[in-house]
Amino acid sequence: MTTTVPGTYTPKPGASGLPRMIAAQAVLETKMLLRNGEQLLLTVVIPTLLLVLFSSVDIVDTGAGRAVDFLAPGILALAVMSTAFTGQAIATGFERRYGVLKRLASSPLPRWGLMTAKTASVLVTEILQVLLVTVIALALGWSPQGNPLTVLLLLVLGTAAFSGLGLLMAGTLKAEATLAAANLVFLLLLVGGGVIVPLEKFPPGVREVLGLLPISALSDGLREVLRHGAGLPWADLGILTVWGAVGLAAAGRFFRWE
Repeated sequence: MTTTVPGTYTPKPGASGLPRMIAAQAVLETKMLLRNGEQLLLTVVIPTLLLVLFSSVDIVDTGAGRAVDFLAPGILALAVMSTAFTGQAIATGFERRYGVLKRLASSPLPRWGLMTAKTASVLVTEILQVLLVTVIALALGWSPQGNPLTVLLLLVLGTAAFSGLGLLMAGTLKAEATLAAANLVFLLLLVGGGVIVPLEKFPPGVREVLGLLPISALSDGLREVLRHGAGLPWADLGILTVWGAVGLAAAGRFFRWE
């Protein structure tokens, strides 16, 4: 018969529960992201500077109305892309190169749990970004319209679309190639995705093609809701849904952990 002595503890070996493991990994991922100066520059500083600069100085013709009403939705879309696509692709690519993902994959945390933790980290960072951009835009005179739930739906679908593309890039290319490609795509979409320069400024044929990009769909959808008070922008939601489904499916199929 086993006698329990007061003041002693019986060891209970084994892994923690799955929700607790995912939460712990998500906290770790978020801390690592917030401590990375380069990532903070990309996800926080650049969108903020662009919003303040182009709202205060008449550099780009944003059409009728105040510039901040056009720019704020586009900067929100840019913030989502910078975190869910560019930042996640670069960080995951170098984790894969240095064997971090391989080691984590051999831990009690399943691979899908690791990806869930990374997604949770992205969402936490995006919440901080959205709050910061919103506060600055309101200080600059922004007067948002529309249904907040529609805005939330657009942001979630945009996050899914960019996360799938970022993980696909990080899981198939070398880390250096991912670094270069992710930054290049970020710059190209910043210019040609309707974030700062309206798509109407491009030639008709180019405009139709650019309108199918996820950054264009997200910025246009947010602008329709927040600037014009529109209902559900079905076309933009459809484009984001297709990009999200294809990107996540391709990432799950082709992602290499080593």
